[in-house]
Amino acid sequence: MSSLSAASVEASPAIEEAEQKKPLKPCCACPDTKKAQDACIIEKGEESCTGLIEAHKECMRALGFKI
Repeated sequence: MSSLSAASVEASPAIEEAEQKKPLKPCCACPDTKKAQDACIIEKGEESCTGLIEAHKECMRALGFKI
């Protein structure tokens, strides 16, 4: 059984490393600011949510997206 545990432990870092190397997609970046922005736009309209829109843009820029 110890060889099974060792194999499981060795596989985990490799999987995590592969996931970290994948580029972050814009749809998955900044989920908190995106959710708040989207909810505001749906409820109040885009013109009433400029602060949340700008906060989301700043978050995206901080992650390297060119917006």
